[in-house]
This record gives sequence, C-alpha cells and structure tokens, in this order.
Amino acid sequence: MYSRFYRWASDRLGDEGIIAFVNNNSFIAARTFDGFRKTIAETFNEAWVIDLKGNARASGEQRRREGGNVFEDKIKVGVAVAFFVKKKNAEPFRVHYLAVDDYTDEEEKRSFIATRDLSKDAFEILKPNDEGEWLNQAADDEWSNFLPIATKATKAGRRQANAIFKIYSLGISTNRDEWLYSRTRDEACSKAAFLTSAYDEVQDDKTGQASEIKWSETLSRRRRAGQSEAFSPERVRRAAYRPFDYRYLYQSELFVDRPGLSRELFPPQSSNQGICFSDLGSRTGYCIQAINGLADLHFGAAIDAYQQVTRYRFANSEERIDNITDWALKKFTQHYGKKGAVSKDAIFAYCYAVLHDPVYREKYGLNLKREFPRIPFYPDFAQWVAWGETLLALHIDYEDVQPYPLERIDTPNPKRAEGSQPKPKLKSLLAEGAETGTVVVDEDTQLTGIPVEAWGYSLGNRSAIDWVLDQHKEKKPRDPTIAAKFNTYRFADYKESMINLLAKVVQVSVGTVQIANAMKDLDRSDWAEIE
Repeated sequence: MYSRFYRWASDRLGDEGIIAFVNNNSFIAARTFDGFRKTIAETFNEAWVIDLKGNARASGEQRRREGGNVFEDKIKVGVAVAFFVKKKNAEPFRVHYLAVDDYTDEEEKRSFIATRDLSKDAFEILKPNDEGEWLNQAADDEWSNFLPIATKATKAGRRQANAIFKIYSLGISTNRDEWLYSRTRDEACSKAAFLTSAYDEVQDDKTGQASEIKWSETLSRRRRAGQSEAFSPERVRRAAYRPFDYRYLYQSELFVDRPGLSRELFPPQSSNQGICFSDLGSRTGYCIQAINGLADLHFGAAIDAYQQVTRYRFANSEERIDNITDWALKKFTQHYGKKGAVSKDAIFAYCYAVLHDPVYREKYGLNLKREFPRIPFYPDFAQWVAWGETLLALHIDYEDVQPYPLERIDTPNPKRAEGSQPKPKLKSLLAEGAETGTVVVDEDTQLTGIPVEAWGYSLGNRSAIDWVLDQHKEKKPRDPTIAAKFNTYRFADYKESMINLLAKVVQVSVGTVQIANAMKDLDRSDWAEIE
C-alpha cells in the first residue's frame, strides 16, 4: 500500500515540491520494486534516503546484519526515511543514500536519527542502472556473455532462441501437501482413498463442499466441471519434498493443483536426473540440489519457488529425448575442442559443478536473484566435470553412502514412566571456534563428533543437517481432518532411521564442502576473462 501512497502524494505536488515518508525500506533494493524505482526516477529530480534497516524477516547472517528495529519489536519490516524532491530545471535524477551500520541495535538507531545534521552528512551518491537498481547492482557485463541455462524462448521453440536446456519447469504445487504427501506408501493410499471418497460425495460445489477436505479455487472449478477420478494406488510415487526428505506423493491429476511438466520430465516408469534450483527473487539463500524424480514447488523453502532442469525429457511419457540442446553441445565443443571429451552427460555434470562454485555463487549472487543461472566457460573442463559427477552421485544417491562415524551417547532417564518415550529435541549445537558439533536427538540421545565443515553445506535457509532435523519434528497438521484422522507421526517411530540418515547426510555434507573448498582455493589469477 505504501507505494500507492507515494503515487497519491506525487500526483498532488505540481511542478515543484517534496514528499516525505517513513515506511518499509523494501523499495530501496527489492526486485519487485524495480518499476517503482524507475517511476521515481522519471517523476523526481532527487531522492534522499536514510536506511535504518531492521528487517526481522531476514534469516541467518543477514538477519543479524539487519540489527534491531527502530520501532523495537512493534513491526517486522525494515524502515527507511525518504524525501523525494521535484524541481524545475534541475539536474537529472540522483539518489543520495545514507545507511546505519550493520548490526546496529534499536537504541543506536534512534540516537543515529536524533543526532543527524542532514546538511553536513556525507550521503553516498547512487547511480541507478537501466534495470532500476540503486543498490547491489548485478554484474551484467560479464554475466551476459555466459550461456543461459534455460529461457522461455527456448522452451517455446522460438527461432534463434538458445539455452543449455530445452525445457524446464517449476516443481509440483499440490496446494494440499498434508493430503498428498506422506511418509509411508500405506499412509499415502489411506489419505488418497479418503480424499477421493469425500470429493465424490459432494453434489453441489456451491452449497455442499465437503468440509473434511481442503478445497482450492482449482479443485472447486474442476468439481463444477464434473471432473472426477477413481482412487488408484498406482499413482503413489516417491518425490523430493525437501532436501534429503523423500516422501510418497499421490500424483493425482485431479487433486494436484499445478503439476508443472512432471509428465515430460519424470514420467512414471522412467529414469531421469534433474537439477533443482531457486526461482527468481528468492528470499532465502540460494539452493541447488540434484534429484532423480519429482520435486515440490517449495523444495528449499516454504516461501520460495523452485525450478528444475533435467538431463532428458520425454515425449508421450515413453520416448526419451536429450534435454540438453545441440546448440549447447556445439558451444562447448567449439570452446574446449573435440579433444575436451565434451558430451551432453559431461555438460550436465559441468553445470552442476559450476552452480556449486562458491566464487561464482558470491560474485553473481544478485544476478541469480534476477534471472536463471548462466554458465561460464572455466579452464580445465575435465576437472569441473569430475567435480560435478562426484556431487551428482553424493546428492542423488545420498541414501546409499557410507554413514559418517558419529559418536552416540545414550543416557536414559530412569524416572521416565514405563512405556513413555523421551521428548524429541532435534537441535544442532555448534559452538564458535569448535572443531566438532553435536546434535541433540531427544532427552536420551546425543550425537557428537560431527565435523564443523558439515554445517557449511547449506541449501536455502538452513544446513543439510538442519534440514534432516527439521523434517523429523513432530508438528501438528494444520488441516483439521488430517489432524483428527491421520496424525499418526511420532518421532520415536523414526528415531533410528533418522539417526542413520543424519550420519549419511553428514558424510555428504563433508564431501560437498571439500569439493567447494577445492573450487574456492583455485588460483584464478592467471585466468583470462571468463567467457
């Protein structure tokens, strides 16, 4: 709404004047405000912005950098004071920017405001670029020369539209996860059978929606159109719900709101590999993980969407076709030569390796929020392919790796009532400067000797270790019918399998970080300009 208030105020200024607001600071750098910033530049001659930060909805290190909120705990958003100035015969638009230091608490911020003399403050002059960015401008010059991993034009089959992968797709959006995802095949069948029966009993969608099931606009529209579907256990498939968390999905054409291109990328009875990556405008840390089946729309964070590219695509669910384009093969072969052992399998592995390169991820982090990844040509193609192949094996076949040798400490409480289970804790503990960390499983059990580097493997908003712990917590279902009829999950039933999985994920994390560190330690000083 505050952007509308700016519009309302600016329409009433006339040829000259100033408008000033204290409001959410997202307009300063958020991607969704590109158009707003461009309009401000067209309407005004000067912008004077004091950024007080304080966004409580950020996560990790960024949350700590935001510091306290100048309004204490009364609001969650960051705060800015903005003055927009319109003058006759003035110079082209300029942005004067002043920000509090990172990690500043609320008292320091209030003092910062109280002691300012704007006529003497050294505001930074920001030069907006063509994209409407004021801060954190992306590295467009070099980035634009890299090969796009996927584009809408290539997906649509337009002429002279080229990318490494032909098609891509968002993950599956069920709009009723608690109904369609389950930890066991039997539970998936039970819920799907109940859902189908309750849906079939509805006669008039306008007046008789079954309150026992979750409706959405899409499902209501299908009901009004008379669509139905018989229950079939053959629809149950394994799908990557979250990192290192495969669940059983009832892949229903009726009850899944938006299946994406699941039929073209991962049809039943077919084998394929894919790369799941953060969609545009991701609000959490970047997430990359290889998968060998369906993945959820919110694979790496409930607030962000995730895209997928795959090694192959399928026509009519049977004919397997290369999803890596001939254009990409030609480009790689031209660059590395026929002796470079370039193949489409090698390109797939190479791309996966580059997307894990910490130098690439840091340097082009802003670009990755604005568009799909682009892939540079690095020296030593074979080395990057080898790294990619190792990472693919680690991340896709993580259930088969040798568990990391963790030390297990069991201290049962002798006073616990007979037949009762220890209270789940599922917390990871890593002291600053420590070489190893601990996972508190429950009141009885701890796992120690976890190397510090294992926490360095992050996907989205948490480490791989914390993904495993989070997905095993006991959480009351939001859906009242699921809570009443199907809330059978108890951590105690999965404790041993979770410990086994965690040891494997620690092994995967250590292996991943070792490769990432090797990438980071490369001497790039003699690299020519990356193409």
